[in-house]
Amino acid sequence: MTMKQRKCEPGRVIRRWLCFVIAVLLWSVASAQIRYSISEEVNEGTAVGNVAKDLGLDKSTLKDRKYRIVSSATDPLFHVHQNDGILYVSRKIDREEVCERSSTCLLNLKTVLENPLEVHYIGVEILDVNDHSPSFPDEEKTLEMSESVLSGTRFQLQAARDPDSGHFSVQQYKLSTNDHFRLEVKDKGEDGKIPILIVQKSLDRESAGSHSLVLTALDGGKPPKSGEMNILVNVLDINDNAPVFAQDVYSVMIDENAPVGTTVIQVNATDLDDGANGEVVYSFSNSVNKRLFKLFEITPSTGEIIVKGPIDYEHKDKYEIEIQASDKGLAPLTAEKSVVIKIVDLNDNAPQIEVTSFSSSISEDSRPGTTVALISVNDLDSGLNGKVSCFLLEDVPFMLSPSLQDKMYSLVTKMPLDKEKQSHYALTIIAKDSGQPALSSENTINVVVSDVNDNSPEFSLSPYTFYVTEANEPGTSVFSVKAFDRDENDNALVSYHILRDSSADNKLTSYFNINSETGDILALKSFDFETLKTFQFQVVATDSGTPSLSSNVTVNVFILDQNDNAPVILYPVSSNGSAEGVEEIPRNVNAGHLVTKVRAYDADIGYNGWLLFSLQEVTDHSLFGLDRYTGQIRTLRSFTETDEAEHKLVILVKDNGNVSLSATATVVVKVVEPKEAFAASDVKSATKNEEENNVTFYLMITLGSVSTLFLISIIVLIAMQCSKTTDYTSKYLQETNYDGTLCHSIQYRSGDKRYMLVGPRMSIGSTIVPGSHANTLVLPDRRGASGEVRHV
Repeated sequence: MTMKQRKCEPGRVIRRWLCFVIAVLLWSVASAQIRYSISEEVNEGTAVGNVAKDLGLDKSTLKDRKYRIVSSATDPLFHVHQNDGILYVSRKIDREEVCERSSTCLLNLKTVLENPLEVHYIGVEILDVNDHSPSFPDEEKTLEMSESVLSGTRFQLQAARDPDSGHFSVQQYKLSTNDHFRLEVKDKGEDGKIPILIVQKSLDRESAGSHSLVLTALDGGKPPKSGEMNILVNVLDINDNAPVFAQDVYSVMIDENAPVGTTVIQVNATDLDDGANGEVVYSFSNSVNKRLFKLFEITPSTGEIIVKGPIDYEHKDKYEIEIQASDKGLAPLTAEKSVVIKIVDLNDNAPQIEVTSFSSSISEDSRPGTTVALISVNDLDSGLNGKVSCFLLEDVPFMLSPSLQDKMYSLVTKMPLDKEKQSHYALTIIAKDSGQPALSSENTINVVVSDVNDNSPEFSLSPYTFYVTEANEPGTSVFSVKAFDRDENDNALVSYHILRDSSADNKLTSYFNINSETGDILALKSFDFETLKTFQFQVVATDSGTPSLSSNVTVNVFILDQNDNAPVILYPVSSNGSAEGVEEIPRNVNAGHLVTKVRAYDADIGYNGWLLFSLQEVTDHSLFGLDRYTGQIRTLRSFTETDEAEHKLVILVKDNGNVSLSATATVVVKVVEPKEAFAASDVKSATKNEEENNVTFYLMITLGSVSTLFLISIIVLIAMQCSKTTDYTSKYLQETNYDGTLCHSIQYRSGDKRYMLVGPRMSIGSTIVPGSHANTLVLPDRRGASGEVRHV
């Protein structure tokens, strides 16, 4: 009332009256406050109190007057039912959430009624229940304490927290049962109770390196709730223990001459301390004689005593060494122990081998039993340890023969030697005593086998087969032979010459000359395939030994054809020898009529002798045609009245060499009326018969000559076939249509070309090209897949 009157103190009269009216209205509004209490966590819809009854409100008017709680919260905790005026809980209430860290949790609610306006304040106290357990910030805590920590030392621990308040908060702490620690609790008022860990008994890391404790916090509920924290106390070491050796007495036996690095014995000491305080290092005591440092050493980290120098039983048979073990503490603690090392005597003197007389070289023709060296052996030991046996290590053509004198041996040959099989021997002589264990020594002497001339030169091939292209340049190297001699020096120096005699077969050797040092063979003349196709001769290889040895080899030479012969026209031939002729045909002949046939011959073979015909010049291309393989001239159509009566045809005959050669023939065709043709036919046929007889005569002479040359070649080849090795026969190609008779056909290859020598009878599957006048053999090429005919 007073506050509202203070707001109406302006000086104007009107405002004073307004303030007075408002004050009266507010006075009429009943102003009262009631208070309820309810426990937290009650269910939704729980009735808090009958507000309408406690305020004296008429229940029937609550709804019309819009009785409600005025709150800014979107999710209020309470609501008033307008039908009965009872205050209900809208949702579960968590006191720790609503009133965090507050001893009293009082919520003030503002209720309003309209018509007339009334405001009532309601206080609701939220009562705490024990719904939370105490909890520590960390579930586990690690503490480190030195084992020298004093009793009564205090260590403050982290306090537990309980969201509940009052009596339900943390009330006490408990520590798990142990012998070394106790717990003290310090009450800090509003900050709660703080646990303090106190050492009540001294720690010993060697007895227990760590201690596990459990700290429990309890609240004041009934029954109380609790929380736990595990405490691990690690005890830190101090150097309070000296090393202790594992044995009271160390004694060991070791063989003399034990290798450097041999482990004699390993001492072991332990220290109960931890870290550097428990790390043990080993060393020789200061009282150890300095000479022992040359014989033995000790590994500081492992305590292994190792042989450092030569141990000799004859020098000393027993050693006693003081070993010191120390830890690595700031003030190291030490312990000492004696180690007795006894030396075991061994057969430690190996036999000695001495070569008193030695010949480092021996001739390969030496007889078995020839002395190479004298050997003496000696052993400083006595008895069985000094009894020596001597032998050679490997299976060699030598042996040791005992001498009449004790411990003397002779090294002699036991079988013939062959320098070409083995020219040097490294002979290992073993001398072995009879000790236990036996000792041995070895000595290697090198024996060189000197050469004698006992091997003839050997040719790399036998026989040789070479192919020489005709029209070669005289004086140039055409091929070479090579022979090797397995001997050495002058015995292996080979010279070459051609075997020449007066026999008819060796007359051709005058065509060649040979380089006596290199074996290169030079042709002294140019060869002609049409004259000479194949021949053979002998080459002799001789070494320079005394006496000299020699061997010979057969050289087979095949001449390869070159395109060096131009085609020769056999028909037509005029009376003056030129390739010209006149043919008369009736005008009424039909298309395809044979006018004449041009015949030609080429002395070459294969592609070089394969002839093709073509029209080089013709007056009317539509009237005559020429078969390119047979040379036949035929009419292409019937003659007409407008066709000329005389036609000139120039035929080009060309071979198939890389650089082809050719010849031309001229045929004059006269077209006559049928009656004239019949009249002239008799004269012409007589002339033709005479010409054909002449041509036939020439062909017979040519074929006879060629057949004779082929027959001679085949006879030579058959003789070679009978005398040659299987390697030589493999040089020839196999004829797929070979009919079983050698004299029929033999093929050979040079580079990418294949050649055939044909005798009087041709092999099966061959055909004669008519245009070549029966001198060119056509062989089907079975290497191709296209079906072409290859002319050989």
